[in-house]
Amino acid sequence: MTETTYEVRVWNIRYRKNAHDKVTSYGVRWRTRNQRHYVSYGTYAQAESFRSDLVSASRKGEAFVVETGMPVSLSRTTTERSWFEFAREYVDMKWRDTSPGQRKSTADSLAPISAAMLSTNRAAPDRRILNKAFRRAFNPSTRDGEHSPEVRKALKWIADHSRSVSDLAKPEVLREVLAELDVKQDGSRAASDTVRLRRTTLSNAIRYAIERKLLTSNPLHEVKIRRSSTTLKQVDRRAVANPIQARTLLRAVHERTPRMTAFFALMYFAALRPEEATNLRKRNLSLPQEGWGELHLERATPEIAQEWTDSRTASEERSLKHRDDDIGRIVPCSPELTAFLHNHLNAYGTAPDGRLFWGKRSGGRLSSTVYGRAWANARTDAFTEEVAATPLAKRPYDLRHAAVSTWLNAGVEATRVAEWAGHSVHVLLRVYAKCLDGGEQEARARVDRALR
Repeated sequence: MTETTYEVRVWNIRYRKNAHDKVTSYGVRWRTRNQRHYVSYGTYAQAESFRSDLVSASRKGEAFVVETGMPVSLSRTTTERSWFEFAREYVDMKWRDTSPGQRKSTADSLAPISAAMLSTNRAAPDRRILNKAFRRAFNPSTRDGEHSPEVRKALKWIADHSRSVSDLAKPEVLREVLAELDVKQDGSRAASDTVRLRRTTLSNAIRYAIERKLLTSNPLHEVKIRRSSTTLKQVDRRAVANPIQARTLLRAVHERTPRMTAFFALMYFAALRPEEATNLRKRNLSLPQEGWGELHLERATPEIAQEWTDSRTASEERSLKHRDDDIGRIVPCSPELTAFLHNHLNAYGTAPDGRLFWGKRSGGRLSSTVYGRAWANARTDAFTEEVAATPLAKRPYDLRHAAVSTWLNAGVEATRVAEWAGHSVHVLLRVYAKCLDGGEQEARARVDRALR
């Protein structure tokens, strides 16, 4: 039975300021019997509106729920819903308007959140089975399909032991959830990008819960948490190859896996993402016999399992990243890249659908396993053991970083580089604006000459 009281006291709004004496939040404080409550808002108007509701209810002689601190009239606007049930509804709401990669990322983030929202660990299934069950449940395409007996048992156990969404309003529960987001399954620290994605998913889910009247306010505003200093992961300068190093690697690729030379050349000379290069077709090329040409990018094929796609086929075609459907991108093709592409077409032709690169066995999308192995072999052949152990060009994607850095260091304006690379100027300047190997020394030398 819910305990209520008429012993209510509402205090004035509390201002919170940062080190620069700027107000960062406005807190509403009140008490029901001996239970204190606090809710913070980003603006004074929001805080004052909520405080006015509390004062008005108290003056009308309305009873307040002791545990939540809410007037009975406002408490009735919320309904109880288990977190597990709500999380599935949240996934369904987002599914249509998100890419397959985003769908998988959301499910991966909801799994540890939902694990932290379990009411007990007693008689819980193995964590590996729990995670498998969560990912099945958070995918509308697999949720109602056939499950193994252990997954069926885990799904029932989760449903029976999931906390209510409203429990997130309890600071001790929310802190448990936030702590779970910071670690991997083995208890070690999770990568900063992983933590950021999990917290973003939790924040978005909470906003949806407020919209559905399952929460009255955002509990994240009421619990102080440690925040990371950056929101975008910057490229490690040590991973960016200079022109000599990049060409050395391309020669090593050509000697061992010649079919892949043009693929990596596209990433180094034109900053293509792997999913853009794997979907490049002959019709996308506008090439003279020699000299500068153009690449007219239309679509991409991100590598993703079939259960996350609309067509239920693996790595289905999608619009270019950060672009709406049918919005393409033109990238300049340097004379050296033009020669690489002509050599590739003359030697290997195209797949039946015009793609320049395809899986030799299946004829489908070129797998990351295949080009990843080719790149690893090239690094082994081109570098000494000491250099190979460094981050230098560790991943094929590092060639894209090198391309963008080359354009910037050549003096191309940032807006044009961002357009060629296919992202915003903000991301360009925060993430990709890195000096080539030796660029730091040259910059210092220019400063030294200026000081002299």
